[in-house]
Amino acid sequence: MDDHRILENKRILVVDDEPDILETMEELLHMCRVDTAGSFESAVEKLNTATYDAAVLDIMGVQGYGLLDITRRLNLPTLMLTAHALTPENLKTAIKKGADAYIPKEKLVDIAVFLADVLTARQQGRQANAGWFDLVRPVFDKLFGPEWQKKENIDL
Repeated sequence: MDDHRILENKRILVVDDEPDILETMEELLHMCRVDTAGSFESAVEKLNTATYDAAVLDIMGVQGYGLLDITRRLNLPTLMLTAHALTPENLKTAIKKGADAYIPKEKLVDIAVFLADVLTARQQGRQANAGWFDLVRPVFDKLFGPEWQKKENIDL
């Protein structure tokens, strides 16, 4: 899961209403061509005028689930990145709506690893759930207890 060569020169759309997150993402994904959007409307405009290899979407503040609907119609690999919507219910919603990954912002530093995993999985015609979820499971276990997956009926 640590081969970043797949990210070289990929065009990535990052959508978040926090400017510091957008700047950080540009730095962390320096091997990619990163376009940023700070609102739903700006993201839709970019999706309508450019071709992307993947999208990273915040949930709150930018209508992330609405954008996910659009990226899914475009068959665009999509990672959901969130802090405030970090709940088992939102994880379940994101996966049901077709997100390729659901990443807590506290794992932002590893975004290149998650993105490479998702793109590799897509390239190989498989789902990326196993790779990214193994890295974020400790965050969910810490926040929601070791049995949260069974209670929420989430099987990843």
